[in-house]
Amino acid sequence: MLPKDPVILLSFVNTKLRDEYPSLDELCAALNADRAALEAALAELDYRYSPKQNQFI
Repeated sequence: MLPKDPVILLSFVNTKLRDEYPSLDELCAALNADRAALEAALAELDYRYSPKQNQFI
């Protein structure tokens, strides 16, 4: 369900976090996504999850 392209994944996840989910844990649970794998994929682009901002920055 999640996009494979890292740049599209970043946009998809940040949009979902902004519009639908109050935390990364809730997004991962709802989409049945592996949080560690998601964070690792976005870390390759030098993005890290910020709980305070609820987005990857």
